[in-house]
Amino acid sequence: HDAAIEPTAFYPSYIQTYIERDIRSLKAIENLNTFTRFVGLCAGRIGQILNLTSLANDTGVTVNTVKSWLSLLESSFILYQVQPFYKNFNKRLIKSPKIYFYDTGLVCSLLNIQNADMIRNHYLYGALFENFIISEIIKTQHHTGKKTSIYYWRESNGTEIDCIIELSNQKLLALEIKGGETFNKDFLKNFKYFPQSNLIQKFLIYTGESLPSVSDTGIIGKNDFQRFLKEL
Repeated sequence: HDAAIEPTAFYPSYIQTYIERDIRSLKAIENLNTFTRFVGLCAGRIGQILNLTSLANDTGVTVNTVKSWLSLLESSFILYQVQPFYKNFNKRLIKSPKIYFYDTGLVCSLLNIQNADMIRNHYLYGALFENFIISEIIKTQHHTGKKTSIYYWRESNGTEIDCIIELSNQKLLALEIKGGETFNKDFLKNFKYFPQSNLIQKFLIYTGESLPSVSDTGIIGKNDFQRFLKEL
């Protein structure tokens, strides 16, 4: 889009055009206002495990309608679902997907976040940072043509690793993504619960600048993320 257009003007126009023109041409939706609300509710659920019933109730539509609309948003590259990683693991693992948007700026617009201060103070700040990181990884992999798969890992007790990257050789990278600016060793605590077979490297990606030395984990600060993407 035109770089001279402010995001606060671009995204609302983009959303309106997408819904009024593209959605109408793709599929008959009886109530565009309800669909618009649905997109906003999805934005408020980034990085969360998808609960179809809750999303349907909040939108005021059926679960089948939610499934249909999610498929529509995926086919038009608005959002995508990240599936849980549970190969060869036991049944204690969560098996529902999470949702993320390709464009974190669009999420901010849908949540009425208009500047950097509002992002930092928003209750979804951590989820927004996670959405940005995972989306950049996925888009980079698409652009380079690398055949990798992106998952998350979570046990039923809440123990979670934000991102599992399965490489083409089936080796795994485990990533924790944290919005905090100060390194905390607790950021790394869940790595020890992940089965080590096929795991070749662990990384912490966070918003700080310091890169403390950790024996078995790569630390990626905000100034190092682009380099990490290129080397991925």
